[in-house]
Amino acid sequence: MLTTNPFDDDKLREECGIFGISGADTASAVVALGLHALQHRGQEAAGITSFDGNHFHTHRAMGHVAGNFDRDEVIRGLPGRVACGHVRYSTTGETSLRNVQPLFADLASGGFAIAHNGNISNAMKLRRDLVRRGSIFQSTSDTETIIHLVATSAYRTLLDKFIDALKQVEGAYSLIVMTPEGMIACRDPLGIRPLVMGKLDKAYIFASETVALDVVGAEYVRSVEPGEMVVVRDGEIQSMHPFDKVGARPCIFEHVYFSRPDSIVDGSSVYSVRKAIGAELAIEGPVDADLVIPVPDSGVPAAIGYAQQSGIPFELGIIRSHYVGRTFIQPGDKVRHLGVKLKHNANRALIAGQRVVLIDDSIVRGTTSLKIVQMMREAGAKEVHMRIASPPTKHSCFYGVDTPERAKLLAARMDLEAMRQFIQADSLSFISIEGLYRALGENNRASGSPQYCDACFTGDYPTTLTDQDDLGPDDQFSLIAERVN
Repeated sequence: MLTTNPFDDDKLREECGIFGISGADTASAVVALGLHALQHRGQEAAGITSFDGNHFHTHRAMGHVAGNFDRDEVIRGLPGRVACGHVRYSTTGETSLRNVQPLFADLASGGFAIAHNGNISNAMKLRRDLVRRGSIFQSTSDTETIIHLVATSAYRTLLDKFIDALKQVEGAYSLIVMTPEGMIACRDPLGIRPLVMGKLDKAYIFASETVALDVVGAEYVRSVEPGEMVVVRDGEIQSMHPFDKVGARPCIFEHVYFSRPDSIVDGSSVYSVRKAIGAELAIEGPVDADLVIPVPDSGVPAAIGYAQQSGIPFELGIIRSHYVGRTFIQPGDKVRHLGVKLKHNANRALIAGQRVVLIDDSIVRGTTSLKIVQMMREAGAKEVHMRIASPPTKHSCFYGVDTPERAKLLAARMDLEAMRQFIQADSLSFISIEGLYRALGENNRASGSPQYCDACFTGDYPTTLTDQDDLGPDDQFSLIAERVN
């Protein structure tokens, strides 16, 4: 079996999206709609858990939201006015139903369901300690570590147990938790992973992106602040900040690639920011060319910005089919090549004899860029210039992004000229980290105090990486295999 979207496979992956609502009739139906809007954040599996005032109900399945949650009998099996859901990608580790969220456990205080976006960077150390104390894990997801920390906490109330648990974890998390007492939404002190709050009539909603609020007809209220915990009980909300205050470091890649362009992140339109990135890229990486062509679909806004700044016409030189399934049987190399063209095809009549500038959001392994350049040359392009709307990705992410180990990152192995030769382009240019911050309207990166987490570009990790620091090479391989939430 081979994926038929190779252009998408060589991308950094946001590992999941979360959505929760408290105080709505048919809450699970609203969650299903919200998860549809967040499908781009996780296409491997989906789950929804609801609470009807007495019992928790869960449906989890491999595959997309559509097909799993668009049947009346599934939604009827998830009754209640409170529900939360999750869409998921896995990383190198196990792909199985036991890792699909929301995860649920019966604690001494009652049911506890949790949906998590992010990655706990000391999960392996915590897991070893918990197992020594008698905890029995049912999944390989680091999210389950939080459940066991809550269950074993010596504090009296569930809320205090939850706070105690989170004070022991490192890394990134946006969480939606359901208990018999109410819904809890929280974000790690650095705010690495996103979380927003909305309102639908009298119901409160929490979601990874504002676009999910738009789809369900909810009003955007505000972002959940870094380090904030919001508790919803009986239609009332309580906000608290139980953690030590630190400088926020939200993920910069939300603006570059992860979020949908129609979302608002950190108060800025993602679409507008990506156009501004493209304009900065045109200033930093000018080239004489006839056409600006985006790599669909993520390169489109940056390509528009590049074209407007440079004065070179914007054209759709690569046409993407949205009606091709992810996999099919591959009997040989020839059919495999045809499978690639089922998903993306060059607009030959437009490209032949032209000097083209290809705009993409990133280069990870480099295999995608090589295929695109080859496609342009096969279509008759006279010159092919590649421009990338992010700095070189030189470092792995440990905060909830599916990143290849560093040895497989092209920019970690090669300099700019070697990368250009590898992808067989006539020229290659990335936006600088300073240009990226200018496009975001921030200038503090140059002062040494970055507002965003840009570790995948700079290696400047904002937290301790306990599991990485404590383990040897063999154990680190096992760690990568366990990062599956």
